[in-house]
Amino acid sequence: MINNHEIDYRIFGSEMQCVEIELDPEETIMAEPGSFMMMNDGVQMNTIFGDGSQQQGGILGKLMSAGKRMLTGESLFMTAYTNISQGKRQVTFAAPYPGKIIPLDLHRLGNRIICQKDAFLCAAKGVSIGIEFQKKLGTGLFGGEGFIMEKLEGDGMAFVHAGGHVEERELQAGELLKIDTGCIVAFTKDVDYDIQFVGGIKNTLFGGEGVFFATLRGPGKVWIQSLPISRLAGRIMQYGIRGGKEQGSILGGLGNLLDGDGF
Repeated sequence: MINNHEIDYRIFGSEMQCVEIELDPEETIMAEPGSFMMMNDGVQMNTIFGDGSQQQGGILGKLMSAGKRMLTGESLFMTAYTNISQGKRQVTFAAPYPGKIIPLDLHRLGNRIICQKDAFLCAAKGVSIGIEFQKKLGTGLFGGEGFIMEKLEGDGMAFVHAGGHVEERELQAGELLKIDTGCIVAFTKDVDYDIQFVGGIKNTLFGGEGVFFATLRGPGKVWIQSLPISRLAGRIMQYGIRGGKEQGSILGGLGNLLDGDGF
């Protein structure tokens, strides 16, 4: 039986959120490096190899866990924050970009959640953060952002972050939802995930939405984000190179002159 540390929390903010974790004496929260915001005196911070879960099973287990995290683009190390005082203490973590922080009670969600590889923020000590390969051939060849995902296992609280607005949907048995691969934040273990061809020559060549989209089939719960970080980064790059779409037009050049940018 998995026994994760039981933690209390509060989420603050609307578009740039942070989560405050309240730790009882000897309780620990695990977090991705770079997510820390602030903490009370009496909380000890330690960098550890792997995720600190009991499922790692010694040195070999830690090496395998760390190797899997490398495949998802995450750090080999995580940071543990432990309350070493005699009273309650708080530690706060911030989302890395505009959006929402989603609390996930793994005990109530079947003890396993599949999420995008960059979505994990922090979790109670004992939660295992691993890798989830989508095994279907079509998903592997064309899944893009959704092919290699993270797997959160345990019975404690975990927190993921998403971009823009987040919609939570409960899919009934057999109910199918078609989604842009980057807009998937997380889903429960019983949801069937696959990749489907958009279809149609005009859609493929001129649709601008990609050639494939993800399909999620119930039963289960899914979380969907309106602004994937990859889409946000692409738009910033597009418009950051001296005017983006306007760059090649006469009006765009005139606008740059009026703004004082020149040619």
